[in-house]
Amino acid sequence: MLPILARCAPFPLLGLLLALPLAAQTPPKPSPQATAADNAARTADDARTVLNKAVRYLVEQQRPDGAWCSDAIETLSEAQYPFALETWYCFKLGANGLAIQALLRVDETPERRQALDKAIEYFCTTRMPKRGNDWDVDYAWAAVEGFAALVAVAQDPRYASEAWQTKVKGRALEYYKLLEAIQEPLGGWGYYEGPVVSRRPTWSTSFTTASVVPALHEAQHKLKWPVDANVTRRALEYVKKCALPNGAYQYDLTPIPRISGGEHINNVKGSLGRIQVCNWARRKAGDASVTDDKLRTGLQAFFEHHKFLDEARLRPIPHEGYYAVAAYFYFFGHAYAGEVINLLPPAEREAWHVKLRGELAKCQWKDGSFLDSLGSAHMQIAATSFASMALQAGLDPDRPAR
Repeated sequence: MLPILARCAPFPLLGLLLALPLAAQTPPKPSPQATAADNAARTADDARTVLNKAVRYLVEQQRPDGAWCSDAIETLSEAQYPFALETWYCFKLGANGLAIQALLRVDETPERRQALDKAIEYFCTTRMPKRGNDWDVDYAWAAVEGFAALVAVAQDPRYASEAWQTKVKGRALEYYKLLEAIQEPLGGWGYYEGPVVSRRPTWSTSFTTASVVPALHEAQHKLKWPVDANVTRRALEYVKKCALPNGAYQYDLTPIPRISGGEHINNVKGSLGRIQVCNWARRKAGDASVTDDKLRTGLQAFFEHHKFLDEARLRPIPHEGYYAVAAYFYFFGHAYAGEVINLLPPAEREAWHVKLRGELAKCQWKDGSFLDSLGSAHMQIAATSFASMALQAGLDPDRPAR
């Protein structure tokens, strides 16, 4: 997520590429940017400066109709991917869902509130996304991030009026029906078709599924919306089954995990972004086995092996990094690391957030935006939204994320 808006193919489709013999390699050294994290945005005031620039970018990039991004491919770097035309609209909606979540969490100003109102209005009235073709199921990203955004809006007191609640709930339940229809037999959600092409997809990933589990849980238990408890239960079980003894989470649930040795994607170093969102989702959904110690272990791995995220960021080919790390996991992973930190006892949160801030601030562009996976505007909006949520998590840790 994205993360979001992750655009990698299912791992089997990249098998040929990843199976090619690799020259002997040594682990990457921290980049100059990575070492700069020791001095960047260590204090809350520094983080506010970085955050304010990011939010200003989001507000300035919003279109007159309330949306972000276009419905079309915008860069040559994405021409290599044979996506369906509808997919660009799906990516746009996913990015818009993330931008709404980011604006919901930050301190309100008249300008930000106006942007948020326009964004929610657009999201509730634009057409619903469609499946691109037989293999391209990227409308799952619009469903996952759209539903999560609308669940958050529905719980925000600023949108408690009957008019807003009716509009938000109506569109949210449309996205829920889409999620219900495309939940694959094992219980998760993915964005490409699996081994069998069917109306109900047959492939999913741990991180896509984890992204929406807490929203499903809250829609059912807090909002009392007509969400089938079995949909939430099966999704949570899917994420739990992806957990490996080494502390990592499988990319996708397979009977025999890909842990044959070497630089495999299910090594802890290849799972840094997935560990955070999966631990967060399980804990938020009431899984008592995800203890504080388990959260700490995941965070310790995140920072200990952070250089593998640094090395993969901005690489143009999905899963090109060491341990098959993809560029798009950078800000996705940091956003959910911020959420995990805030599940720990208050006394220890700030020390973790200090580490997180530095890894974010070093990546901000001059215009205030962030980017990890090269692509059209939806990637920049998504990355900037994820980074904003991660920074905000450390400034007001007791404010509900949803």
